[in-house]
Amino acid sequence: MTRIDRRALFASGAAAALLAATGASLADTPKKGGTLRLAVPRDDSLEQVARGAVFDTLTEIAPDGTLRGELATGWQTDSDARVWRFDLRSDVAFHDGAALNVADVVSVLREVGRAEALTPDSVRLELAEANPGLPFLLADSRFVITREGQGVTPLHAANGTGCYLVERAEDDRHFLGRKVAGHYKDGAAGWVDTFEIIVIPDARVRAEALRDGYVEVAALPEGDDLKGQRGLRYHPSESDMALAVAPHVGMPRQIAARRALDDGRIAERWWRA
Repeated sequence: MTRIDRRALFASGAAAALLAATGASLADTPKKGGTLRLAVPRDDSLEQVARGAVFDTLTEIAPDGTLRGELATGWQTDSDARVWRFDLRSDVAFHDGAALNVADVVSVLREVGRAEALTPDSVRLELAEANPGLPFLLADSRFVITREGQGVTPLHAANGTGCYLVERAEDDRHFLGRKVAGHYKDGAAGWVDTFEIIVIPDARVRAEALRDGYVEVAALPEGDDLKGQRGLRYHPSESDMALAVAPHVGMPRQIAARRALDDGRIAERWWRA
């Protein structure tokens, strides 16, 4: 079989035809760089999205609802779904430079059951009652992995393993995160260089900030101020405007449906087109 040279493929324009045949488009391809700014109301949105950028969990629920590993590379259980083993990534560091340690994971899992280290890269968890859905549960933000003894600190001091470290944060007002160099998700998530969240309580002002180019995404804007605006996109629809998005923002084809803000993963999943 002849090997296809990818550079030649894109240069020849054949890439567009190939992507069209597979249902994708060049606009769907994430691009690295730039800043993505999000305007949110004064609710838990800033906290939800910022912590989704800064912290990781053992597992993650993808936008299509499937389960995948994040800090865990795999897991298995007994026939009763009561005793579990989780295998951990070995290439992960916290933002303060400390390597992820099995003790960090054990300290979090003790909130769920009896946890102990099996090896430097695996942990055993014994539940009081069977729970076949445990890996889905551990994707919840309640179980973000922190350094042993630190717990979930105020946002300005947050020290996680996520794609973005805290550069500046003011509770209920503002967050600025910067992409971690050499992160284990490079090439798969965390496309923009910096991610900013700005709390704007007034829905009309959020719409105005988007319309005037001060932000690229507005959560729960005043829809009447944006309808008919050329180029903007809306999620899930123009009549039900949970998110309004500037035309130069790249959005995943599928957005997690549990929460409008892509389950708090906008910083990882969206990009500047």
